[in-house]
Amino acid sequence: MVHEYKIYVGGKWVKSASGETFEDRNPADTRDIIGLFQKGNAEDVKSAVDAAQDAFEEWSSTPAPKRAEILFRAARLLRERKEALAQLISREMGKVLKEARGDVQEAIDIYEYCAGEGRRLWGRTTPSELRDKFCMTVRKPIGVCALITPWNFPIAIPAWKTAPALVSGNTIVMKPASDTPLCAIRLVEILEKAGFPPGVVNLITGPGEEIGKEIVTNPKIRAVSFTGHKDTGAWIQKEAGSRLKRVSLELGGKNPIIIMDDADLKLALDGVLWGAFGTSGQRCTAASRVIAHKKIYEKFVAMLSSAARKLRLGPGLNPATDVGPLINAAQLKKVADYGEIGKEEGAKLCCGGRVATEGKLKHGFFYLPTVFKDVTPDMRIAREEIFGPMVSVMKINDLEEAIHVANSVDYGLSSAIYTSDMANAFKAIEKIEAGITYVNASTIGAETHLPFGGVKQTGNGTREAGWTAIEEFTEEKAIYIDYSGRLQKATID
Repeated sequence: MVHEYKIYVGGKWVKSASGETFEDRNPADTRDIIGLFQKGNAEDVKSAVDAAQDAFEEWSSTPAPKRAEILFRAARLLRERKEALAQLISREMGKVLKEARGDVQEAIDIYEYCAGEGRRLWGRTTPSELRDKFCMTVRKPIGVCALITPWNFPIAIPAWKTAPALVSGNTIVMKPASDTPLCAIRLVEILEKAGFPPGVVNLITGPGEEIGKEIVTNPKIRAVSFTGHKDTGAWIQKEAGSRLKRVSLELGGKNPIIIMDDADLKLALDGVLWGAFGTSGQRCTAASRVIAHKKIYEKFVAMLSSAARKLRLGPGLNPATDVGPLINAAQLKKVADYGEIGKEEGAKLCCGGRVATEGKLKHGFFYLPTVFKDVTPDMRIAREEIFGPMVSVMKINDLEEAIHVANSVDYGLSSAIYTSDMANAFKAIEKIEAGITYVNASTIGAETHLPFGGVKQTGNGTREAGWTAIEEFTEEKAIYIDYSGRLQKATID
């Protein structure tokens, strides 16, 4: 019998007001039904927002170190349940088990990091321009925050958003991706057990269109944090921004790895394989473009193609699997369509380039690891985010051209350069338009205590993780204390 899961509103697990549910299936084997989930609607969002609003005053008045104690408990529970959560991620989202463990570890790390912020939440002090006057700032919570999370990191990204929002004193309404609702439910169960009071954390599952519309129009929601497709992000920016809500967007990437002629090619190969095919290429930081120097171009293409052919497809729970499935049928079709687009544009297919249907793979959404060579920067496969196991290799003459090609797309999230010349490395750091640059490492592997985000159409300038996560979920309030005993007029002689 298929289990029916509920939404979480005001500290209770309840059914949706819609009375409807939807199925969630294993992307590696669609015969495996994970569960039935509530098809939440606008009425559910209103109930959750009301609960969050009611809980806000007491929660925001709770001393930050006390809020942090609950985050520390959540981190401990995540650690205790790490393996079970990792196996759920592999089953529900498809990524291989070792990557799924990393997904949970990121959640542990961000909860521990943000719990530490409960003892800081630093403001600033600064001298006044007047005598007998003291100036400082403090950080205050925003209010009810809506968190809209994607399916590719179904534990980590919800944790990246909930941890700083909660330690800062906000209450939250979370809407997870409909492809991975059970991961979000399991995380909220942990937060409930850790001790967050009723109404502080709320969870609504269901279709994005109706829920999203209520989120951006509901006047009680003061901030919206979204990770996902840039078109949806642009709509949120317009609709929520016009209502003067705080908006934080992380919208994807088309990330380059530059390989210079003096690079360690074996090291670069490891980085490209991990960047291009880790999580089946379904990362906003995936290395979908390789920009290789002409002197090593053909050699590296041969190395990459040979290694990619050896990668084994299969369910993420199988220890022998290197590359898992894509998330759903629509994403599989999208990647397959880009494979055909690449051929039509004149790129040369070196390996892959088709849906994998052999044996048990026919029951899932599998696409062979794909390498295109002779790609030019104007081709769609070199410009548009594909979100699959497909990499385009381009040839350049020198570092200046490599940086120009790297910067020629609309996105600017992550980037990398492989070189043994530190002058090359520092020029790349200075000139590449990206929020993240790696030297002699792949484009993926962000650490939770550093800011995460990008430039251009990757987002709207906000940053997640690190100290900037606290800035995302707080208002900075200026305080002036005048102890002169007389009226002093700042800026007036």
